[in-house]
Amino acid sequence: MKLVTTLALASLRGPVPLAKAFSALDILSGGRVIAGVGPGSSKADYELVRVPFEERWQRFDDAARLLKALLQPGAATDSGASCSAAPTGLSPAPRQRGGVPLWIGSWGSQAGLRRVASLGDGWLASAYNTTPEVFAAAMKLLGRELERQAKPTADFPNALVTMWVWITDKRPDAERVLSGVVGPLVKKDPAELRGRICVGSAHECAELLSRYARAGCQRVHFWPVGDERRQVELIAAEVMPQVCG
Repeated sequence: MKLVTTLALASLRGPVPLAKAFSALDILSGGRVIAGVGPGSSKADYELVRVPFEERWQRFDDAARLLKALLQPGAATDSGASCSAAPTGLSPAPRQRGGVPLWIGSWGSQAGLRRVASLGDGWLASAYNTTPEVFAAAMKLLGRELERQAKPTADFPNALVTMWVWITDKRPDAERVLSGVVGPLVKKDPAELRGRICVGSAHECAELLSRYARAGCQRVHFWPVGDERRQVELIAAEVMPQVCG
């Protein structure tokens, strides 16, 4: 099982201390870490550390370049980023022979996927901000961006994260979770979330996941909204056997 962060805010945490944390986690986990990073979408996060929100993209690009360099064994850290006083390498180094892979979060915009293609080793999409149809279109766009970067498109990894889960056959229970739990949490209308995330019956959730599989989605990171052990058991026993790509 891989250990993935979804998502660490590289420009706010700082690429050097974040790289040290990823390296330590990689060693402790036996080389199973994937560094999932992004700029974040909350202005409040930036205000808390007194960083201008409008600078988030440039700061993220700089941080991601340095972080990627630090996570690759033997790679030079002179990445052209504006971060200063960067170390020449991590000690101890990550356990993975090829370094810790860097996956970048993007909702699927052209600019975001361009960053994924140029800076990342994988793409993390947000379940509650997309649909299978939008995901499929983004995959085509990502393929074109990867070609521009002379990177292989066939085996470039992706995952769907923030897939909120509540498996239930009771429609009022599902509506309660949409309107009272997930909706307020992500600040979205429950009507917009309905059918986008795995809140509902096992059959409904399997249908949604099957559409994502056909769209080219390789992995889904589930996020139960409660009763985690029971929800994971329901996903494994009742949902996944019905999923077909």
